[in-house]
Amino acid sequence: MQNRREFLKTATLAAIGSGLTVGNVWADRKTPPTGFSINRLGKSPKMKLKFFPYELKLKHVFTVATYSRTTTPDVQLEIEYDGVTGYGEASMPPYLGQTVESVMSFLRKVDLEQFDDPFRLEDILSYIDGLSKGDTAAKAAIDIALHDLTGKLLGAPWCKLWGLNKENAPSTTFTIGIDTPDKLREKTKEVAGMFNILKVKLGRDNDKEMIETIRSVSSLPIAIDANQGWKDKYYALDMIHWLKEKDIVMIEQPMPKEQLDDIAWVTQQSPLPVFADESLQRLGDVADLHGAFTGINIKLMKCTGMREAWKMVTLARALGMKVMVGCMTETSCAVSAAAQFSPAVDFADLDGNLLISNDRFKGMEVVNGKITLNDLPGIGVSLLP
Repeated sequence: MQNRREFLKTATLAAIGSGLTVGNVWADRKTPPTGFSINRLGKSPKMKLKFFPYELKLKHVFTVATYSRTTTPDVQLEIEYDGVTGYGEASMPPYLGQTVESVMSFLRKVDLEQFDDPFRLEDILSYIDGLSKGDTAAKAAIDIALHDLTGKLLGAPWCKLWGLNKENAPSTTFTIGIDTPDKLREKTKEVAGMFNILKVKLGRDNDKEMIETIRSVSSLPIAIDANQGWKDKYYALDMIHWLKEKDIVMIEQPMPKEQLDDIAWVTQQSPLPVFADESLQRLGDVADLHGAFTGINIKLMKCTGMREAWKMVTLARALGMKVMVGCMTETSCAVSAAAQFSPAVDFADLDGNLLISNDRFKGMEVVNGKITLNDLPGIGVSLLP
C-alpha cells in the first residue's frame, strides 16, 4: 500500500497530466504537497526572479533569405523557490523584433512574489501575458523557468507529466543556411553520419544551385525553409514540384505571410506538406491557418512558452493538422524545454543549441540524429561547470 507521501505525489502528477493545475488540487487542503515547505512563521516561501543578458556566439555565419549574423542576443533567467531553481531563456533573433533591452525592461515589471504557489501556472502566466501585448520571448523565459521549477518540485520531467513516451521523440533536422557552394559542401560533410534529416534555408535566386550542391554530397532527406522568399504562387508551386523530385520531404513558409490566399492555393496543389512559420505566432492563429497550411511550426519564443505550445499542439491535432516544433538559436535550456513535447510532433527542428559555441547547459541530446530526452525533472537541464 502506498504511504501518504507517495499517494500525494502520485495524485499531483496525475492532476498535472490531465491538464489541471496543482493549485486546484490543493485548494481545499491545509497541508502542502511534496516539495512544498512552510517556514516557522507559517508563511510559504516566495518566488525570486533573476535575469541577465547573455550573447550567443554562432559557430558559423548564419544566413537566411533576408540577413546574416554571427551572434544572437539572449537573456538568461532563474526563478528560485524554497531552495529549488528553475531555468528559463529569451532568445531574440532579428526577425522577432525584440531586444535585450526590451526583454530586461519587461522582466523588471514582473512581480512573482504576489503568488505563493508556483503551481498556479494559469494564474501566473495569465498575469505575465497581461503585462503587455508583445514581449513573447520575455514571457517564454518566465514560462520555461516555471515549468522547470514545478517539474523539479514534483520530481518529474514535463514529457512524463504530459503523458508522452520519450522514446517517440523524432529525429531533428540540422539547419544549413544560405552559403557558397564550397561552404555548403563543407557544412554538409561536417554533419555526415550525425543526423538523419537536414534543413536547408532557401528563398534567394540560387535555390536550385544550393540543393544540387548539397545533393552532390548527401542523400539524406531534406526539409526546406523558404523564409517567405518566394513571392509568386506559380513560381512557388513549380519550385515545390522540382524539390519533390530531389527527395525533399516538407516545405516551411514558402511565401510572405501577407499572401495567405496565395499560400492556401499553393498548399492545396502541393505534393509536399506545407508548414506555417512566420504566419504563426500564438494559439489564436492556429484555427485561422487551417486549410491554408498542412501544419504549423511551434516556437516557444513566439508563442510565450510551453503552456501555450502544448495548447497549440492539442488544437492543431483536433483540426487534423500536422505539427512541427522549432527553435531559435538558443542554449540547451530553451531547446530542451521545447523537446519535452517533441514526442507529440511530426517534425522537429531542435538544433539551435548545436549552432552555438557557448552553451551554459547540458540537456536534451541528439544521438544518431534522434532527439534523446533524459530523466531529469522539469525541462531536463543541468548547468555546465
